Amino acid sequence: MPPGLRRRAVLLLLAGAMVALAPALGRAEALVLSLSKSRITITSSFTGDSIVLFGVIEALPGRSTDTPRDVIVTVRGPNESFVTWRKERHFGLWVNVDSRSFLSAPSYLAVLSNRDPAEISDSDTLRQEQAGLTHNRFLQRVGSDYADVVPEDPFRQAFIRVKKAQGLYFEDSAGVTFIAPRVFRAVIPIPGIAPVGTYQVSVKTFLDQHLEAHGLLPLDVTKVDFEQTVATAAQDHPWLYGLASALGALAVGFIASIAFRRD
Repeated sequence: MPPGLRRRAVLLLLAGAMVALAPALGRAEALVLSLSKSRITITSSFTGDSIVLFGVIEALPGRSTDTPRDVIVTVRGPNESFVTWRKERHFGLWVNVDSRSFLSAPSYLAVLSNRDPAEISDSDTLRQEQAGLTHNRFLQRVGSDYADVVPEDPFRQAFIRVKKAQGLYFEDSAGVTFIAPRVFRAVIPIPGIAPVGTYQVSVKTFLDQHLEAHGLLPLDVTKVDFEQTVATAAQDHPWLYGLASALGALAVGFIASIAFRRD
């Protein structure tokens, strides 16, 4: 086939594919999302907070409004790197014998849904959409390779277990409630040790195990007042911050020795 005809045939195939996909793309539902507040400020007395997410699933013309939808809300904090250690007992002492590095893992991860994600869609779809703690991808350094591992991996389970104990990872299959057929809400708890940064609130709706709509909202967690000043100084001027901390500790110790000395 001459090059000109081959190029024309390829263009015709692409145009036909776009026409075939257009109805499917037009069937996607829309989401209207809102947070009770989009910014959390951390002060010295901060012990935690809760954010309420409200969502409305917009109905399309001709689409049944009686069929119930499923909703999965995933909240991810800023990415950080972590190291998980495996200990063994040697000569009566527990020592570190192996480790696994988790690269760019969410510092905070919450998954809320109206029912168990395993009942909402098939495992391949949940894995692709990272819906649920089990189906989230955690990039790890395994020797010289970088990959995610099976959910049953002991290092992966230990990592999630530690984060759950800290209150930074959790999953609630009853965390999304419908207050009307197409109106839902979810309460997102933010613990007192929540890392600062921009969080991503991802909302996905499913119908008959298929992804219908996807929405995304930002949530800022920031320090204010004196706490922010100290954090900024520690980040921008680490040597001066360390010197000031050492001098402050010496001054406190000197004053305490005078105040509590015995005459």
